[in-house]
Amino acid sequence: MSGKSRIIEAALCACVLAAGGSVAFAQTSPDTSVKAPTADNTSVNERDKSPDTVKPTDQPNNSADIHVAAAVRKAIVDDKSLSMLAHNVKLVAANGTVTLRGPVSSSSEKAKVGQIAASTGGVSSVDNQLDVKTN
Repeated sequence: MSGKSRIIEAALCACVLAAGGSVAFAQTSPDTSVKAPTADNTSVNERDKSPDTVKPTDQPNNSADIHVAAAVRKAIVDDKSLSMLAHNVKLVAANGTVTLRGPVSSSSEKAKVGQIAASTGGVSSVDNQLDVKTN
């Protein structure tokens, strides 16, 4: 065995020892008995493509509507009992109507977000289109 081979062998042994003393090179096949749930957002995507669907880009740029949207957002975020999903719902305020969209954790959370929006000053009605997320 040459000097160069001994150095390589010593380095390889040091790596094996550093890795816990043994190295196994076995190939395992993936467990195909467990299937991941399919993510099918087809119906949501179709709904969102509709020109009748209110989207965040539909937010009017006048100061009254922007003020209402900001007040509703603040009220939602200030409620620490709500999930991160609820804190991040999409909302559009236009002419006193607040449209809420996006996922929330439960039906009670959906109702609570709607109540928070409805009780905010400047809101005359709420269109609660929130979806309860199912895992």
